[in-house]
Amino acid sequence: MPLHVHAAPDAVLHGLAEYFVAQARAAIAGRGRFSVALSGGNSPKKLYELLAAAPYRAQVAWDKVYFFFGDERNVPPTDPESNYRMAREALLDPLDIADAQVFPVDTSLPPAAAAEAYTRTIQAFFAPEDAVFDLVLLGLGDNSHTASLFPHTPVLHDTSVGAREVFVEEKQAYRITLTAPLLNQARAVAFLVYGADKAAAVQQVMQGARNVEEFPAQLIAPAGELHWFLDMAAAAALPPAAS
Repeated sequence: MPLHVHAAPDAVLHGLAEYFVAQARAAIAGRGRFSVALSGGNSPKKLYELLAAAPYRAQVAWDKVYFFFGDERNVPPTDPESNYRMAREALLDPLDIADAQVFPVDTSLPPAAAAEAYTRTIQAFFAPEDAVFDLVLLGLGDNSHTASLFPHTPVLHDTSVGAREVFVEEKQAYRITLTAPLLNQARAVAFLVYGADKAAAVQQVMQGARNVEEFPAQLIAPAGELHWFLDMAAAAALPPAAS
């Protein structure tokens, strides 16, 4: 499990941008397209802005990249809380990505129906093969959640390969998330985590006793590569040999 620990957040972002480019180029060269599941939140927004700017924007055949979402809040696509809106403003519009390359969650549907529809969308894209993303981007909350796999929620024990609705008590709101079994089919998963407030969660997820109810990100064990991109503050609780 490669760790990429950098001194400051900017270096972390550049490191992950370079990894994204390398994964995209390899997938396009080998299979003709690159499928990526995007993460929401402030940290990936900065990554997306970086990818949409020089020099990275010139290094990927963006017309062969297909965008999905690891999770989505149950809000309209125009809402400031929408992961789709954030990705659209930070990455997709600046790169002039065609609508046919973007697969948002249909939040006009009730949560359960939205999850079922998104499962069908993903299955149709990858058919007749299994749904295997080339890259899944993930963040980590200070409560050890990732995507919308929150502590003590039923979705943590969902063995289906698809999307599911989840009610998050602390947010008093529904979200739609890809399940751990689907995320784990990916060829590569990359966590982007920086800041001292994430240090305890990083240590718990990576080195704590297995307890997915408390530390849901422990569920992430992909068939392919697993990379962690951290700054020194987020890696501070790891032993020197690990970080």
